[in-house]
Amino acid sequence: MSTERVQLEKTDPATVANPLGEGKYIQTAGCLIIGDEVLNGKTKDTNSNFFAQFCFDLGIELKRIEVIADDEDEIVEAARRMTDKYDFVVTSGGIGPTHDDITYASLGAAFSLPLKHDSETLRRMMELSTPQRREELAKATPAQKEARERMALFPTASKEGDAKSEIIFVEGDKWVPVVRLGGKLCVFPGIPSLFQQLLLGLTPYLPLPPASSKPFRHLIYTSKPESVIAPFLTELQARVKKEGIRVGSYPFLYSGVHVSLIGHDVERIKELGQEVAKDLDGKVVSEGKLGSEKEGAKI
Repeated sequence: MSTERVQLEKTDPATVANPLGEGKYIQTAGCLIIGDEVLNGKTKDTNSNFFAQFCFDLGIELKRIEVIADDEDEIVEAARRMTDKYDFVVTSGGIGPTHDDITYASLGAAFSLPLKHDSETLRRMMELSTPQRREELAKATPAQKEARERMALFPTASKEGDAKSEIIFVEGDKWVPVVRLGGKLCVFPGIPSLFQQLLLGLTPYLPLPPASSKPFRHLIYTSKPESVIAPFLTELQARVKKEGIRVGSYPFLYSGVHVSLIGHDVERIKELGQEVAKDLDGKVVSEGKLGSEKEGAKI
């Protein structure tokens, strides 16, 4: 039996227009985790953390993460509010075949779009099925077939004036597409491995910030307790706030603190980094554009 995996064509990035408009790029983002199982503790959310790192590495400012129930009213309200405020919004969860997987239907309501089966997704479902799975599907009951095909039932623009809907196949070995609504909201599954693969695969289809727009970060380590350095950091943040520089502190249990300086003026950040290192008896441990910092001295 052949063990080769079927590879289908991905959506050509050249055919996907900038959803924000020519010359515009993503600056802010929001993350919406959907699922009763996350709220009741049955499932541990790791997707929001992965998305936060993804945004950080690309110089996108993640402004908000929310976890909400499998409730249509909550999903509609959150989707509308986030897409109104942010350039890029992702949802995670609620797109499976069961009765409580209501994300697509709820987002259809949020964007006033009808639900329609996508024939290409259905084709890919079958194409990427194993021979054994195809035999099982041939014997499936009508209810089982309907449940499976629900996963290809997407909010779809049907007339002029409808919100934009896109179906983007970002991986050749996965039938699950990324559905983008209103040019901003992208729908992802809740399974962490699949969420991560599809999010990374979506990168070529996003209007990302140019490298020149990414802030510069200086990370300084000091062995002093956070309570000892707090007055200095408070005074420093007040002093540099008007320059658009952010000061953060990230303590290690019983072993010191990382002080973070983030801003666009590279020379000014370096100057302040030396000041912080000197006043707190610390040392620079990394510096560079967000997502591409170079490590310096080790802790």
